[in-house]
Amino acid sequence: MGRLVGHGLGVTLNLRRVADPAGVTARWAGRVEFTDVDLFDEAALTAEVVRGGLGYHALKSRAGVPLRAALLAAATDPALAHRLRVIGRAGAGTDHVDLAAAARHGVAVTHTPGSNADAVAEFALAQLLALTRNLLPYNEAAHQGRWSTPGAPAVGLSELTLGIVGLGRTGLALAQRAAALGMTVQGYARRSAHPSVRPVADLDTLLATSDVVSLHVPLSPDTRGLIGRAELARMRPGSILLNTARGGIVDEQALAEALRDPARPPAAAAVDTFAHEHAAFASPLSGLPNALLTPHIAGMTGSAMAEAALRCADHIAALLAGRPEGIPVVS
Repeated sequence: MGRLVGHGLGVTLNLRRVADPAGVTARWAGRVEFTDVDLFDEAALTAEVVRGGLGYHALKSRAGVPLRAALLAAATDPALAHRLRVIGRAGAGTDHVDLAAAARHGVAVTHTPGSNADAVAEFALAQLLALTRNLLPYNEAAHQGRWSTPGAPAVGLSELTLGIVGLGRTGLALAQRAAALGMTVQGYARRSAHPSVRPVADLDTLLATSDVVSLHVPLSPDTRGLIGRAELARMRPGSILLNTARGGIVDEQALAEALRDPARPPAAAAVDTFAHEHAAFASPLSGLPNALLTPHIAGMTGSAMAEAALRCADHIAALLAGRPEGIPVVS
């Protein structure tokens, strides 16, 4: 927020998800305005955006708040004092924005790709370790006062092949960490491979030859439903699926059905992103003991969030000032 103020922008801070609203209000009183609105309530958000006929030149989002056609139309109404010109995402990915509507209304959409790559890669590695070493059932047994010993020894990382789908910043960050721990690392990327990762020609081959598959692609029309029943069936017996990318890339119903059947791969999955999140969260994976579920927190380290916020503020300020050179704008 300080970076936005430093750029000379008038800021309205939403207090709804702020941990210490009283402290934040006291600290920033007189320098920023405040509101309190449920951003996942589209009607409430639209009412805030057009409140008093003022509007906003820019909206900054972190949590993937849906910004759809109706809201964008309202936010760009010529009658508003401040017509929306920029949407900034503090984080990677813009699938929460109706990009076609943004283009129609002349709204530039920017984000901060790579700002949380290390954080997400570390989280995927934590998922991998938790599942390959079966930590969850051991933890549950110990909390219940039971001394649970393994029926069979765990497999070491050096004996496993990690297949990475998508070799962008996050996929490569995971590849580097996994290779350092002795894993065999291979990757599939539709656009280009990377010399540090053993290339695989197609997704089917990667699924069939990997002990652990980790997804690191954006959600797009091409990747929606990328991992469905047929793809899950191609995975190795006893394999593991990790998704820290986006909900919608994996067919959650198909994954739940596979996890319920010991005769079908995969044996376990760790999922941090879902088709329905926040107040709308619901997943057929809930309650499955071999599914490690977390609430879209992979990128939430202090350093990653700070880096994303600063870069987002700089992008917004540059675009509002008519300086788009070097700013990642999504079309």
